[in-house]
This record gives sequence, C-alpha cells and structure tokens, in this order.
Amino acid sequence: MARMPSAERRRQLVAAAVRVMARDGVGRATTRAICAEAGVSLSVFHYCFDSKQALLEAAIESITGSYVTRVMSAVEPKGTLRETVRTALGSYWEHVTAHPAEHMLTYELTQYALREAGFEHLARAQYTQYVASATTLVEQVCAARGVVPKVPVEVMARLLAAVIDGLTLQYLVLGDERAAEALLDATADHLVTLIEG
Repeated sequence: MARMPSAERRRQLVAAAVRVMARDGVGRATTRAICAEAGVSLSVFHYCFDSKQALLEAAIESITGSYVTRVMSAVEPKGTLRETVRTALGSYWEHVTAHPAEHMLTYELTQYALREAGFEHLARAQYTQYVASATTLVEQVCAARGVVPKVPVEVMARLLAAVIDGLTLQYLVLGDERAAEALLDATADHLVTLIEG
C-alpha cells in the first residue's frame, strides 16, 4: 500500500464510505466494507478516524460541502435576479437527477442518526449545514445582483432549505422531472419576491 498523507487517506475513506452507503445502505456500511472499498486495512481506518460516528460525520460534511461548492460556482449575475436564482437552483438540481442514490443516502443518514443513540447530533449538524448553505446561497445571489433583501436572510434560508429538502425527497419518491422543474421555477419566483419585497 502506497504511503499517503493522513488527510488524503481520510478523503479516500470518506469517498469510499459514500460509495458503499449509496450502493448498499447505511446499515451495511461496516468499517470492514468501507476499508475494502477504499483498498486499505482496518488499521488505516483506525489511524484516520476515532470511530464510525466520526466517519459518518465526515461523510455528511463531504456530501453537503460538495453541494455547496457546486451551487456557489453557479451563482453569477444573469440578466435578472430571477435568472440568477434559477440558475443556482438548477445547478443543485442537475446533481440530484444525475446522482439520485447519493441524495437518497442523505435521507438515510438522517434517519440512521436519529435512531442510533449517540448519533443524533449528526442529523442536527446535517440540517444546520443545509440552512448555512442556503444562507450562503441567498447572500451570494444578493451580492451578485447588488440587492439588499427585504426579508431577513435567515428566514429565506430556512424556507429554501425546507423547500429543497422536500422537493428532493418528492422527486426521489415520484421521479416526476417535469413537476420538479415546475416547483423549482416556483421556488425561484418566491425567492425573488422575498428578496425584492
């Protein structure tokens, strides 16, 4: 096994954990299965992480961070505020439709964390991060367009996080792309109304 910095090994294990959990479910994602996926020994896992809980937390942070990076890179001033908002939402949505198993995993991680004693804080951290991500999105959209929102950013961020969460789950269950696109349009319209007053 090639020597590699511990930070890189951690990233390797997190990526393997996400693949295993998306493919097999959280319940089957044993440390042994994750190590096999990553091509490392169990001793490497224990060197990089104190526990499976720590690995799950890193996986949640990695997945959420990936979404944030993707959306933030799409926040550019367009012709109108509405186009700017819709393009950013569309960037997230492209990932949902391209990687549904990964998004399904986020819901499974939430349920797992809520049901397993000692893991509850992971679900709270996950949803706190969703709101933080939505806050960053709203702030960046407003900055890109040079507008001051009429409704508090925190209110819009919590609403946006709740709507996107529900919309993603609805799409994963029903698979109706046309309905999802219509709801994304409505979400963009609503955010513009909240921002402009």
